[in-house]
Amino acid sequence: MIRHSLSILSLGLALFSTPLEARDEGAAAAVLGVKDLVSFWRFQEEPGTARVAEGSFPALLLEGNNQPVARANEGLFGEFSLSVQQGKWLRIPREKLGPLDIHGPEAQVTLIAWVKREADTYWQSVAGVWNESHSGRQYMLFLNARAATDSRTLDRVDCKNRIHGHISALGSKTPGHQVWKQYASGASEVPLGSWHMLAMTYDSKQIRLYLDGQLDSWEHFNPFPYDEGIFDGGEKGSEFTVGANHVREVANNNPFGGKIAGLAVFDRALAEDELAALARKTLPERD
Repeated sequence: MIRHSLSILSLGLALFSTPLEARDEGAAAAVLGVKDLVSFWRFQEEPGTARVAEGSFPALLLEGNNQPVARANEGLFGEFSLSVQQGKWLRIPREKLGPLDIHGPEAQVTLIAWVKREADTYWQSVAGVWNESHSGRQYMLFLNARAATDSRTLDRVDCKNRIHGHISALGSKTPGHQVWKQYASGASEVPLGSWHMLAMTYDSKQIRLYLDGQLDSWEHFNPFPYDEGIFDGGEKGSEFTVGANHVREVANNNPFGGKIAGLAVFDRALAEDELAALARKTLPERD
């Protein structure tokens, strides 16, 4: 009788104390259940330690310059999230990239980041393999560029607070231009101070950007036609970085400011219905 009562009490306490944990684990399971996942980080580790990925490739994200990257007491895939402040970033050395070194004329990629913006500086690097200093551009998700590129003319128009998805087959600048100009830009401004799911896909034909699981369509800007594939940087190519990228000989340039609850890389272009399902299962309900 006593044992039976204790069992009921334990069950009651579990049901009462773990709804948030159950939601977070369910959100993580939703990501882990999607086909062709390479690496998924949910950033539960303490500052000063490597961040370990789940998925088919358990990649280790190291702290740039051995400078601890803070942990915030809120998240979507557990109790915590990464809190990125200017000058701090994470990296995977080139020789450790493994299947994150996505490249080739038929290469596909999806990069998803669950973020809460806290800074409005221009050109914030979220994550990817993109070294501008040494012509090592492959794929990168950015926020808040100063301009978007019209795919018809490569002319640029002013914008702010948008998502931007970069793919390069050359590694260098766009031929005849001073910068890389062939990238997609979303139509919507991403608010500060709330969680959002940002996604970039590339199917070897077009770059597409999604905000909270919906195609952030903008005629001539998103989707952005680009059928040249992804650059092979070889042994001396770019690292995989989170929160910054290498520009003008500075390793932690274009800093991101805010929180990152999760980061996932797939070696396939996910479909819109898959991304919509992930948004439903991972984002908090809106009021």
